[in-house]
Amino acid sequence: MAPYGVDAIYVPDPDQIYPAGYATNVSVAGMTDVMEGEFRPGHFDGVATVVAKLFLQTGAHQAFFGQKDYQQLMVVRRMARDLDINIEVTGCPTVREPSGLAMSSRNLRLSAEGLERASRLYPVMQQIAARLAGGEVFSALIGSAHEDLQAAGFGDIEYLDLRCEDRLEQLDRPTRPARLFAAAWMDGIRLIDNIEIPALTS
Repeated sequence: MAPYGVDAIYVPDPDQIYPAGYATNVSVAGMTDVMEGEFRPGHFDGVATVVAKLFLQTGAHQAFFGQKDYQQLMVVRRMARDLDINIEVTGCPTVREPSGLAMSSRNLRLSAEGLERASRLYPVMQQIAARLAGGEVFSALIGSAHEDLQAAGFGDIEYLDLRCEDRLEQLDRPTRPARLFAAAWMDGIRLIDNIEIPALTS
């Protein structure tokens, strides 16, 4: 691990995380009911539980989570805060392909054509961001955005939401720091992304 500057890796066995008779679950209310929580029921309970155990088992003081899974990042932060776990949870910027597509292991399952078409998600989101910055409201933009994504070859668009950064409450205008979130299917592969939307200054 020397090339990466890593001294040790903690890889517990499943029975170290969930020993026989394990019966406790960690659940974060509120921000887990929307977006990923709506389409993947119970997902964040599993995330919060296993991450809480890893934080406590390792005694780590810092943890790093990618912002591509921004909702997960916020759930982990809230869990650590509410349970008084002494750890700093840092969000790392989304790494993107040259096309702008957010990097993910799922991208490997897309054909060359699918990759090209999937790269349209990011510019559509950027266009929405620019129009929001110009004073337009999100509810007036979502219809054309869905049409653009469908024209690019996306199938089911599970959500395209504007939400505040801290509590993930739905917004129609970025009156406070916000994020634009998307989840859509391309060639049987589910892709997610989000981008920062600065708060309007007036």
